[in-house]
Amino acid sequence: MSWSIGKSIQRKDALEKVTGAAKYTADYTTTNMLHVKLVISSHAHAKLREIDTSKAWEVPGVRAVLIGQSLPLTGDEVKDRPILAFDRVRYHGEPIAAVVADHPFQAKKAAELITVTYEPLPVVSSPKEALLPDATLVHEELAHYEKTQYVYPEPGSNIANRTKIRKGHIEQGFHDNTVVEESFSFSPSDHIAMETRCATAEIKSGGFVHITSAAQAPYRIKEQISNYFNLDEGKIIVKAPFVGGGFGGKIAIHLELIAYLATVAVGGRPVKLHYTREEDMITSPGRVGLDATIKLAATKDGKLTAAKILYLFDSGAYSDKGSVISKAAAVTCTGPYQIEHVWCDSLCVYTNHPYAAAYRGFSHSELLFAFERSMDILARKLKIDPLELRKKNAILPGHVSPTQIPLNDSTVGNLPGCIEKLKDLMNWKAGAIVQVDEFKVQAKGISCFWKTSTIDSGASSGIMLLFNPDGSVNILSGIVEIGMGTKTMLAQLLAEKLKMNINNIHVHMTVNTQTTPEHYKTAASRGTLMAGRALLKAAEDAIQQLKNIASHVLICSPDDLEVGYEKVYVREEPDTFVQVKDVCYGYTYPNGYAIGGQIIGKGNYTLRHLTHLNPETGAGKTGPEYTVGAQGVEVEFNTRDFTYRILKAYSVIDVGKVLHTKLAQGQVMGAMSMGLNHASSETFVFSKDGIVQNPRLRTYSPFRYGDHPEYIVHFLETPHIDGPFGARGIGEHGLIGMPAALANSLSIAAGVNLNKLPLTPEYIWKEKKAVTIDDFL
Repeated sequence: MSWSIGKSIQRKDALEKVTGAAKYTADYTTTNMLHVKLVISSHAHAKLREIDTSKAWEVPGVRAVLIGQSLPLTGDEVKDRPILAFDRVRYHGEPIAAVVADHPFQAKKAAELITVTYEPLPVVSSPKEALLPDATLVHEELAHYEKTQYVYPEPGSNIANRTKIRKGHIEQGFHDNTVVEESFSFSPSDHIAMETRCATAEIKSGGFVHITSAAQAPYRIKEQISNYFNLDEGKIIVKAPFVGGGFGGKIAIHLELIAYLATVAVGGRPVKLHYTREEDMITSPGRVGLDATIKLAATKDGKLTAAKILYLFDSGAYSDKGSVISKAAAVTCTGPYQIEHVWCDSLCVYTNHPYAAAYRGFSHSELLFAFERSMDILARKLKIDPLELRKKNAILPGHVSPTQIPLNDSTVGNLPGCIEKLKDLMNWKAGAIVQVDEFKVQAKGISCFWKTSTIDSGASSGIMLLFNPDGSVNILSGIVEIGMGTKTMLAQLLAEKLKMNINNIHVHMTVNTQTTPEHYKTAASRGTLMAGRALLKAAEDAIQQLKNIASHVLICSPDDLEVGYEKVYVREEPDTFVQVKDVCYGYTYPNGYAIGGQIIGKGNYTLRHLTHLNPETGAGKTGPEYTVGAQGVEVEFNTRDFTYRILKAYSVIDVGKVLHTKLAQGQVMGAMSMGLNHASSETFVFSKDGIVQNPRLRTYSPFRYGDHPEYIVHFLETPHIDGPFGARGIGEHGLIGMPAALANSLSIAAGVNLNKLPLTPEYIWKEKKAVTIDDFL
């Protein structure tokens, strides 16, 4: 019987958050803190002819004005992005100058008085346009940028990275088979996390740099500030308190660098840079856009034989995470299907849009929108049930991934089981479309997904367990609490391992890079896997220490002892024991002799056997396991005015092991909501000059109260051997198939192929006007 696993315990951060006591980065301030405001570009692409700051200095309270000359170029894979733009701007909203003043309104007023003279340049508006022979180069100096070894930019073009997948013999797979070929697209969009980005910076005595940031990757902030400004990494201290949503967007490092430069400019005084909603949407990095072409072949009975794929990811003005996003898409380019012959090129493409950061799902909802729409189109051409087509081709243990990695039960789970359960939940046998009345129909659409991580091979996580004199335990972890509840999960894992009351386990929520063991990044659905495994090692370390001390008290071998129920006891004589609280700080004998000391358990975990991809074939292993699942959407569609309501949304996911039922359900439901938001309404609208037309929530149109459907979530459990108690990552997966499932349901309802996002009534109307039912069939 499980002590803690599977139970829905109260979150460790619940009381702080529901009472409003939880502090976020913007809540931290001091009486002598200065404030930073930015001057951002009003053009998407232009040369900077002059930046006149003279009038800004006339504003009372102004302490410094920063511009971008002589600052290092930054970037994860390719160092192509200035901290503050100089020479030219490459997207609407790009920071050009920063003003530091006593009060935010003084900094804002001064920033508004800085005059920038632009010389407009041609704007590159999409990945397809960026690859035209006469396209304007967003980065003319691409050949001269510093880059990592495993990224492949193509100088003289707008290609920042190209990842190739070559499996089998592609032309052989198309010979004498049924073929479909379709194109798909959507524009960049935003994360719209509840908390806008914020960072503070201060230089204290001894040259110690203190940064506090709403960040998912505090240890990378420390690393990059050290590298860019040649500082001793040990003197850089980064704190990450609670973060009000990240979804990948707060992995990117940018405003922290501006905040550091600002504190340097004012002699080390504390400064705060807090983005407005508009700055957060257009100045910060957002979600990638995509242009894709999918060509599939199958036998007449529906067996997939070949996939030829071109993914053009809109990385915007800078490569940042776009180069890795495009690589991640290549790794899982075919969706969760066994296909013998695969050809894929996945490109990270420069445009004059806001640059791309990681976004929940890390390319998978994007690529699967294209691939799963293609699967429905192929099913219709073959006259095969779309759900059965997917089941017939489902990836299975014993199959080989597109990157030529053999799969097994542990690494791929049970997709056919997910499909069968979805079939039952959706009552699929009742039909995909039903006429409700003269103008309304109800339609069902489905999709399948899989996801692995594309993560650094040396990625690791560390945990420390500090025992208190009363036997309670403090957990120290570098995981940032961004809402997903991983730190509660760590307490739950420890409670299970030690069979102790979870109320006696305390989790330190704030991350401090000087005192907290390092965790790679809070990203990629790797928190529970990596930190969980590190915690179990730390628990084993603590258990051995407790046994060693207790063995002297109980006069037996440590091997004879067990730890549990807040006791250390003899395995075969459980009534012979010592309380954990009596030995966790050492033990004092009646005569005064003392042995041992405070128990401090430590553990770390590094992902194993990960490799780089072969640049010509794509062979290699980028993640430890896949999480697979099947999803569905039911809509009610009005054939007269093309409006619709989403009635129900379904997710069936093989999670390996459910550790915390309500947290797992909440993660999946929240992700499903994000996927439906993106599919139905969320997008940046650009003018022909590349200017974002909807940089505020009033016009950006996320779901409002009442827009949500009924969410139905079901889990299968095929254990992942490396996961703590068999668990797989699920932080992102509820989102991944939602755009495709919604598009598939609406395509059935409207009788037209809907291959672009978002799926607005206006778009459906335009597509419906352009085709006949014969075209659809």
